[in-house]
Amino acid sequence: MPYKYIGRTTYFKGKSLWEIVGNLKNFGVGRIVVRSNLEKYPEKSYMKILKVETLPNPENPSMDNMRKVKVWVENTFRGRTFPEPILIEGISYKTDYRLIPKAEEQEYRNSTIYEYKKILPKTMNFPPLLKDILIKIGKSKGEDVSDLKLNIFYNQTSLMEKYKIAEGDEQPTVEIVEHLGTPVSPRLYEGVNFK
Repeated sequence: MPYKYIGRTTYFKGKSLWEIVGNLKNFGVGRIVVRSNLEKYPEKSYMKILKVETLPNPENPSMDNMRKVKVWVENTFRGRTFPEPILIEGISYKTDYRLIPKAEEQEYRNSTIYEYKKILPKTMNFPPLLKDILIKIGKSKGEDVSDLKLNIFYNQTSLMEKYKIAEGDEQPTVEIVEHLGTPVSPRLYEGVNFK
């Protein structure tokens, strides 16, 4: 009779952070742990344990909240180290952590840094209808409307600086193309000139 699995599958491989730090001298302060879901990158991603605190027993114990622990770590993602320590508490129960042997720690610390090569453009063309409106308004006021460009403002909340905005004469590597794409019903656009 074949096995029938019920429930959600998981991609976690390893132990919970609670299990790892509980079995180490000085709760593993100074040691390096890795999450298995971050091992897919060619550059090394790891966490160095800085401080560990236990949590009080929960009022309603379950498997998820019995295995939690507060751990402050120095996080390194794809070779780049975050400037501030990070607190891991809510996800410390997940069985996704692996302790790095002391012999391999130096290899992780000397790993290469991921270089982001995407340079984003600073401006783009206006949408066609808005461009026509701005040209008409500009001509009525006697302004030069030969080169209308829309300044782009990017969300810069990323701490890792994944992209760079083109400066001066620098050529962007990413092109923002405004087009209709593949319409669901092409017959509706037959004979329409989009230029």
